Amino acid sequence: MKTLDFGCGKRKLPGSVGVDISPDTDADVVHDLNKFPYPFKDGEFTSVKADNVVEHLDDLLKVMEELHRITAPGAELKIIVPFFRSVYAFIDPTHRHFFTCRSFDYFDPASDFSKFYKYSRARFSVRRVVFDEDYPGTLTDRLVARLANWKPVFYEARLSALLPLSTLTFYLETVKETE
Repeated sequence: MKTLDFGCGKRKLPGSVGVDISPDTDADVVHDLNKFPYPFKDGEFTSVKADNVVEHLDDLLKVMEELHRITAPGAELKIIVPFFRSVYAFIDPTHRHFFTCRSFDYFDPASDFSKFYKYSRARFSVRRVVFDEDYPGTLTDRLVARLANWKPVFYEARLSALLPLSTLTFYLETVKETE
């Protein structure tokens, strides 16, 4: 199993290959993630962790296509982003993208969004979406997160403006035509 810590910063996962734009990080590979192609071979990784990085990048479609290229069929991706209702989504002036619980449905061949909107050929199965997975929050936050994780679309449409949570964690699996 070969893991890519995508935008690793100073907290690279032990045993992973870290990539980051800054040489002042724990990165094994210093590379601007807005520049394509990435300096990795096709199908090189069986897992990817991207913790609060994709919201900073210019072109999410190209990023996902490049992650698709460098991951093996069935590779697991864990992508953590601020939830679009969170104050953390908008407080950082370098954020370029905002995410809902269905943002990655456009890449999932089982989703109607993917069937009707052919934005990309990159395909990832959305295995799970979790609100505030590692965010401690208050007791109220944890209770709201339980509700949100039980009924994510209902929470997002009906309650999130009043009771906003902080993060979304997407668990994706690379889908390739050879499968």
